[in-house]
Amino acid sequence: MKRALLVVDVQNEYFTGKLPVTYPPGSLNNILSMIDYAREHGVPVVVVQHTAPQQDAPFFRKGTEGWNLHPEITARHYDHLIEKNLPGSFTGTDLEAWLRNKHIDTVVITGYMTQMCCDTTARQALHLGFSVEFVSDATGTLPVSNAAGSVTAEELHRAILVTQAMRFGKVLTAGQWMDSLA
Repeated sequence: MKRALLVVDVQNEYFTGKLPVTYPPGSLNNILSMIDYAREHGVPVVVVQHTAPQQDAPFFRKGTEGWNLHPEITARHYDHLIEKNLPGSFTGTDLEAWLRNKHIDTVVITGYMTQMCCDTTARQALHLGFSVEFVSDATGTLPVSNAAGSVTAEELHRAILVTQAMRFGKVLTAGQWMDSLA
């Protein structure tokens, strides 16, 4: 098994912007610990940054403070940066080619939001033949309310983890993942 750690959309919008991630607590610290551990153990780190293509987008407009990567991410070394415009990290990017060029067969999903870009990326990876490890306490979300109803952040996060474990990937904690590298 050859892994790559994907750090999906750890951008300021989720911390100081209009979409504050609230669940699970400590997800950013777990992501940072995983990046550091991956570096120590020779696991390549891919940072993914979402860019809204619309000039009037309320979130993730290129060049805005909310679009910027979280400063703790930019302070760390990573091997590859992907800029995406849709929830899936493989759509319209060179991610698949980069992974295949490095002979990587397993992607490790961390970042934001659990139910959107992390879940979509994990499903795409499976469809492309990659194994998936989805990290429960290094992904996160917020409560959602829209015309279809409302759901708490905890309920939404748990539902995606259960669904991931049914078919799409192995769900584990950051600690379990780091232990698997030791």
